[in-house]
Amino acid sequence: MLHLRVHPDNPQARLISQAVERIRAGDVVVYPTDAAYAIGCQIGNKHAMERIAQIRGLGPKHQYAIICCDLSDLATYAKVDNAVYRLLKNNTPAVTTFILPATSEVPKRLMHPKKKTIGLRIPTNPVCQMLLQELGEPLLTSTLILPDQTDPLDDPYDIEMQLGKRIDVFIDSGLGTLSTTSIVDLSGDQPEVIRRGVGDVSAFE
Repeated sequence: MLHLRVHPDNPQARLISQAVERIRAGDVVVYPTDAAYAIGCQIGNKHAMERIAQIRGLGPKHQYAIICCDLSDLATYAKVDNAVYRLLKNNTPAVTTFILPATSEVPKRLMHPKKKTIGLRIPTNPVCQMLLQELGEPLLTSTLILPDQTDPLDDPYDIEMQLGKRIDVFIDSGLGTLSTTSIVDLSGDQPEVIRRGVGDVSAFE
């Protein structure tokens, strides 16, 4: 495992480039977000996604999400009308994952099997933002919660001990948070708050 110790506020571009190179080569990465640490890979990489599902113990009905640096990728991966776009524009970046109807650009394996939706998130974390900008495309992302645990892994020592042999790259920016994102479903007629995490969801209630 490549362990990169990255400054939380001023990430070293050289280290981020190393991580991006490995992600493009198909590697699985653990990285910091504005909530807990997350585990991710390239959207199109089926093998890496299957490894993430195995590490996290995810079933076939899991709603996957992608993390983007801004709303410019939105139309590629999600179908949104003007009203929903305005809502998102006014409420991102945020510590919230939005469930949206997926476009045909989203691989079927990432969509919810029945609803054909995709989760979408835009973070504020500087390391995460630099990583996404350097990569030039969204990442498939999932909160780093292991199958037998209820809280995300937030301590770099624990992440290395428990996952060192199962992931390829660890972008370590120090202690994370135990907080999860809020989840808001915007795929129906009315916004629905699915999970209350650290993101402010008052605009959707």
